[in-house]
Amino acid sequence: MSAPATTTSPATAPIFSTRTAVGIALPSARLSLGVTGHRNSNAAFAGNRAAIDAALTGLFDAIDHVVASQPDARAPTRLHSLLAHGADLMGVERALLRGWQVAAPLPFGAALNIAINAHPATAGDARAMIAGGVPACADVAVRAAEMQRLTAQVHCLVLAEQDATVSRLFLAMLDAPGDALAVAAYAGIASDRVAAAGRIMIEQIDLLVAIWDGVTPGTTGGTRHTIAAALDQGAPVIWIDAADPARRFILRAPESLLVRAQVASDDDITALLQGIASPPEALLDARAIHFHTEQWHPRSSRRFHAYRRIEALFGGRGPGKALAALGQRYETPDAIIGGSAAPMLARARALPGGDGAYLGEIETQVLRRFAWADGLSTYLSDAYRGGMVTNFLLSAMAITGGVAYLPFATSDTKWPFALFELLLLIAILAITSIGRKRRWHGRWFETRRVAEYLRHAPLLLLLGVARPPGRWPRGSETIWPETYVRRVLRDLGLPPVIISQAYLRGALEALLAGHVRAQHAYHSTKAQRLTTVHHRLDHASELMFKLAVAAVALYLLLVLGGRLGLLPAALVLAASKSFTFMGVALPALGGAFAGIRYFGDFERFAAISEVTAEKLEAIEARLALLLSDPACELCYAEAAALARAMDDVVIAEIESWQAVFAGKQIAVPV
Repeated sequence: MSAPATTTSPATAPIFSTRTAVGIALPSARLSLGVTGHRNSNAAFAGNRAAIDAALTGLFDAIDHVVASQPDARAPTRLHSLLAHGADLMGVERALLRGWQVAAPLPFGAALNIAINAHPATAGDARAMIAGGVPACADVAVRAAEMQRLTAQVHCLVLAEQDATVSRLFLAMLDAPGDALAVAAYAGIASDRVAAAGRIMIEQIDLLVAIWDGVTPGTTGGTRHTIAAALDQGAPVIWIDAADPARRFILRAPESLLVRAQVASDDDITALLQGIASPPEALLDARAIHFHTEQWHPRSSRRFHAYRRIEALFGGRGPGKALAALGQRYETPDAIIGGSAAPMLARARALPGGDGAYLGEIETQVLRRFAWADGLSTYLSDAYRGGMVTNFLLSAMAITGGVAYLPFATSDTKWPFALFELLLLIAILAITSIGRKRRWHGRWFETRRVAEYLRHAPLLLLLGVARPPGRWPRGSETIWPETYVRRVLRDLGLPPVIISQAYLRGALEALLAGHVRAQHAYHSTKAQRLTTVHHRLDHASELMFKLAVAAVALYLLLVLGGRLGLLPAALVLAASKSFTFMGVALPALGGAFAGIRYFGDFERFAAISEVTAEKLEAIEARLALLLSDPACELCYAEAAALARAMDDVVIAEIESWQAVFAGKQIAVPV
């Protein structure tokens, strides 16, 4: 996993005394979509505006009908738009009339975004709008007023960290419209900004609605580029043909743009919407509900400490650590805000321009859920892995106890030893049966996935970064944890903040860099410790078998000495039982060590952590380089790429961890 499995809460009384995750509700489903399309200047859009409006209205009607027909609780539908003049604003108008929520990742500061999208012909009008004034041109003023009205009604994440550069290049282009270099310089940075905002939108949606003529190639950040980016990230696209709005197409893969698709019928559209609104992996199944009604344990149980004790004994941390108490208190959802999460929250609150209400939602919806999942997962991990290690040790003890009568008793008094062996064998079967019945293995997998996805989620949320729908991993048996976390994060949506240079630098320095640094140190230490455990268990197992060979060889030498008359026959007979006992007990203990080593897969886990540490070290170096020059103008796209890279490392580590333990159900130690 991507961090220590447990956290330690302050010395407070247990918060949870019931079987319910107090104050934490199952997240509601929400349909999120995006809209992109041509501007008013496109001939097909301008010539078919009324028909496009009717087609869009019909599609939104179908969405409302499908959402209303779902049996589970639904949050309001949310539309995402970049608020460009044209199809974007048409979609926003229709969404607001329906009571939908509207979120807008703006590629520029609010005033600059209006100035650019109002399409002024003169630098004077542009300067007036950037300054918050009214342009002289009446048509430009009308467009600017419409955008101001809609911008005030929607929830905006504003990418303003390069506004000074963009404004300079934008005004330079308007001052010298015939200067090809000035036009190219502005077009390049503007396209990159729009593409970055479009990427934010794509990561937040289940479906993209695109209004495109099917011909215009567009530029980076344009309609066709946004369609291709959505398909690449796994979001399906409903394409309304701007040249013939009655024709709609469903696109599901990037190749769909190369092969002309068949026109989609109303039934095709409805089937797509129903599949998105109610996927086969429905969230509210028994396992998801059980996650919210799990038994909370305030501390670890000694009877499940076997795995941790093996790590302590063979981890090379010295006698003090090896024999130290292993008890842990699990941090409750009520304690985490003022406990382990307090430093991160303090740094987040210090971000210039941050939103306190949104941070409060992160505390309630993300951090509390993380603490709940982390505490449950840690307990289940101890139960599953501790139970299996206990089984291996009990197996060796049963064999040893069963033959212990040889040196210590006679055949007439063998029954206590047989009873001892029987009780241990029954204990092994009981542990195995209870572990399977209570699904220790499966529940550990599921709750750990929830915890690890939520562990670094606040950092992504505060930067407006999310994992797109097509990029989530799949569990071997169930994917409710992924669906659950997606719904939690989807409900929060985009932070209503202005991404300035100060905000971006603070988020990278105080949040992302610190998190990556801590995770790098954790995985480096973990890799070293698990490698040590693996080798020491290997050596211990080998030593037991070597001692067994030595014991058997010595016994045979005694027998030979007795046959040759070199040793008294009585001595050989008296020693035979002790050597038989050692010949059985030593291999049994060696086999138990080998079984624990195989089950624990310490070497492969060490390798996974080592690879993870190397990847995190590379990200740490990239962050250090980016932040090394205080005068460097930061770019949101580069910062978001580092956050996504960190998220990819976490996901890859979870997938690798699952691959190791997926098939290792709790079983008798054979």
